[in-house]
Amino acid sequence: MHTRLTELLGIEKPIIQGGLAYLAFAGLAAAVCEAGGLGQITAAALPDAEALRREIRLLRSLTSRPFAVNFAIGHRPLESYLDITLEEGVEIVSVTGGNPEPLFKRADVSGVKVRKLALVAGTRQAQKAESLGADAVIAVGFEGGGHLGRDDIGSMALIPRVADSVRIPVVASGGIGDGRGLAAALCLGAEGIEMGTRFVATQECIAHVAYKQALVSGKETDTILIERSLGRPGRALRNAFADGIVRAESEGRPIEELLALVSGKVNRMAALDGDLEHGFVWAGQVMGLIGDIPTVRELLDRLVTEAQQVLQAASSKL
Repeated sequence: MHTRLTELLGIEKPIIQGGLAYLAFAGLAAAVCEAGGLGQITAAALPDAEALRREIRLLRSLTSRPFAVNFAIGHRPLESYLDITLEEGVEIVSVTGGNPEPLFKRADVSGVKVRKLALVAGTRQAQKAESLGADAVIAVGFEGGGHLGRDDIGSMALIPRVADSVRIPVVASGGIGDGRGLAAALCLGAEGIEMGTRFVATQECIAHVAYKQALVSGKETDTILIERSLGRPGRALRNAFADGIVRAESEGRPIEELLALVSGKVNRMAALDGDLEHGFVWAGQVMGLIGDIPTVRELLDRLVTEAQQVLQAASSKL
């Protein structure tokens, strides 16, 4: 499938692996790259910048194809991580969770040519990212897992609005997990898709099997919004612990108590150790479309084949 996104990033399939917290490391990213998509390492999940350097070099030993480093703003200072990324000659970076301007400017003054992607949740953010030099924007709808925008706009309305508001390629994210979603995104004006939750339920992802099985067995109604009172709403798998987070927010518990409930440590305990009783994991409504745990290559090949079939069937109806 050829779009402006595949041309921009040098990939075969217009599919990007999201920056999954504590899961987006070299193994998963390499599998996505080798299957024709764009894999990503998430910098903020690593303990320090030198650890990122090692992860980048490990990824390079596993694939010769393009990959990206994701910078999730708000977790820790990321300037040193970006410097290492540029030193290592990574050609693509993505910025999520906040204002990309400081990191974009730092990349620009470095003199290293790098393609810049920015996650947005509305037209104003998309236009701002374009004005800052973003080469593409990733528009995430309200259905998505993890941290979202504050305006509760679904992908069906968001994607065409963003596509109409900028000249650069738009990537659709949120609620996409099969070929029908890929076909729909293209019809809405996007040049490709980003998936997060669907990549958790793959064989190469290091997520605990309990997390993966919860995604397979769950429905689209089995998610819940947490952290809204903190100004950073995110969609998680609904369980007793996540219900407790929302209850604590509604009761106006002290900020220190809330931050402890949604800490990275609690998230890692559930995502990596499988303790879904005492922790939370991120999940989008797309979990209702997840029915198996394939290899990454099987998943990407299936998505493209299904999308082509859906587009051909739609064309025949005209």
